[in-house]
Amino acid sequence: MTPEVFMLCVLAALLELDTTYAFQLTFSRGIIAAPLLSLVTGDVMAGLQVGVFTELIFADVSPLGGILPPSAVVCSVISLALHAMGIELYFAFFFGVIGAILFAIAERFMRKNRFKWLVYWETQILKNPSMVLRTVLFTLATSFLMNFALIFIFTWVCSKGMLWLLPHIPTQAHFACRFAYMAVPWIGLATLVPAFRLKAR
Repeated sequence: MTPEVFMLCVLAALLELDTTYAFQLTFSRGIIAAPLLSLVTGDVMAGLQVGVFTELIFADVSPLGGILPPSAVVCSVISLALHAMGIELYFAFFFGVIGAILFAIAERFMRKNRFKWLVYWETQILKNPSMVLRTVLFTLATSFLMNFALIFIFTWVCSKGMLWLLPHIPTQAHFACRFAYMAVPWIGLATLVPAFRLKAR
């Protein structure tokens, strides 16, 4: 794991806080997160491409109610980290999508367990209202560390798996993955058309 990839994971963990924990300034959207992360790798064009593709592929999943969509930040960081290691973007992106889905499952599990801590902190704050700021900072720091740990693990596992798998992938699979990767924006746009049609009515 290179220092560049480590920095990517740190920045991604910070951006992931923007989803629900802090700020909510849309920095965690793929179209913003991926170009920001690509400043670390120096390949801004790859960041823009991953950002647009991530937005389109997850466009029909809205974070409403109990629905927790795949993380655009995780998809972006894994895609760009693998690409920085020399892996073709059309392979890296699909590993990023898998990582984003797995991260959403892990996040759902963490939120269920975090509820018990929220009840505890609520009772502590009611007893001592001056603990609010300290509690908020502690919660943000804990969330950042958990995000970093998960993102780092997913990125490390994906990179090891991809580097091991790469020599065994036949040429036909390269062609198929490249074709599938180029089809992503069209699939994303196809999911948006019905949504716009419903709003128009």
